[in-house]
Amino acid sequence: MTSLLTDTGTAHRDGEVPSWVRELREAGAAAAASLGLPTPRLESWRFTDLRAVENIDFAAPRAHAPKLASGAFAAFEIEELDVARAVFVDGAFSPALSDMAGMDPARVMLLSDAVRECEAELRDRLGTLMLAPEDGLEALNQSRMDDGVVVIVPDGATIERPLEILCVSTGEGDPVAWHPRHVIVAGKGSKVRVLEHSVSMTDDAVSLTNSVTEVFADEDARVEHYFLERDSRSAFNISTLATNQETRSDVHSHTVLLGGKVVRNNVQPTLNGANAHCLINGLYVGDGDQLLDNAMRVRHSAPDCQSRQHYKGIMNGKSRGVFTGRIIVDKAGQQTDAVQSSRAMLLSESARATARPQLEIYADDVKCTHGATTGRVDDEAVFYFMSRGLSEEVSRAMLIYAFAAEGFDRMELVPVRRLLAREMIAKLPKAAGLSIEV
Repeated sequence: MTSLLTDTGTAHRDGEVPSWVRELREAGAAAAASLGLPTPRLESWRFTDLRAVENIDFAAPRAHAPKLASGAFAAFEIEELDVARAVFVDGAFSPALSDMAGMDPARVMLLSDAVRECEAELRDRLGTLMLAPEDGLEALNQSRMDDGVVVIVPDGATIERPLEILCVSTGEGDPVAWHPRHVIVAGKGSKVRVLEHSVSMTDDAVSLTNSVTEVFADEDARVEHYFLERDSRSAFNISTLATNQETRSDVHSHTVLLGGKVVRNNVQPTLNGANAHCLINGLYVGDGDQLLDNAMRVRHSAPDCQSRQHYKGIMNGKSRGVFTGRIIVDKAGQQTDAVQSSRAMLLSESARATARPQLEIYADDVKCTHGATTGRVDDEAVFYFMSRGLSEEVSRAMLIYAFAAEGFDRMELVPVRRLLAREMIAKLPKAAGLSIEV
């Protein structure tokens, strides 16, 4: 069996990249071999067991994407959302299905091209937010850096058309493991929106996606980042979003986890400039034996910064949800204003949700709050709706939907909100007759 950690696959690509990228990969390979796959013995991975991954012989992405009909993933398209699109099929870029035009004056290209054509913009940025990998998966991504997308937005530019990075697992042939690295560089005063979308074409498609996205928001920049995960129930998805924010920058991270067997979602903003702001907003919905693990770490390294974390989970069947939220305030982070909220709703006796709010504060003039709740549907609220003539099933469905809607109502892209409204109604058959305005 091929080991994910020892067969890094860099040899066949070393001659294709600049020496500085090769050095990053070699450092990642050494770290991956040293760290190994994360296990529950690591505090940060206490509730997530990846032993099932070790028993699968994953293949590397093919050199060329398998051919798919243009309408093959029509079911995954987001209605009414006009996007530029980069499509990866089983880890390989598909030029035939991609259209990255319409984002001028931003430059949008594959990582393999960008490291040569945009070295001046990338050499001092690529990998800098992950220089000290904390586990073998982060290191493994650095060692491989399978192709990803690079977006470079010049100072003052507002990019109206969002970019969708659509990752499709076909479920055909051997299971594929791939390790994409995406980079977003938002120049001073610029605005850009990027949506990462992970889907499977079959209900039993086995795959491993281990992605890292680095976001650099320069002074007064605004970045909206969406991560929508709708993989099969046999898929493993590990994603890391790391951001560096300069003065008065604003980064919004919106995450929705709906599929997957084991899903780990890491969000790691660092506020390095005064008056920076970040929003971390997430919704995760689990059923069956799914494990959905969310690990947040917000670092305030400059004064007068504001962060908001709002995560909601809805767990059914024997699913397990985890939220670990950590706020770190460095000594320089005076007058920090940070709020963290985690709420989970359990729909069955066997479902579980774990919340671990954490504060690490080294400044003496801060306002930091955190709260976590886990509970079931409010019986009094159900009784109130029933007293108005609704059935118990519909009353419960309405309350569950309303709980979820608080999460996606914060999302700026209306078509994404509408998609999530439809997804939630599909998961709540008794809500099918509801009239929903989004």
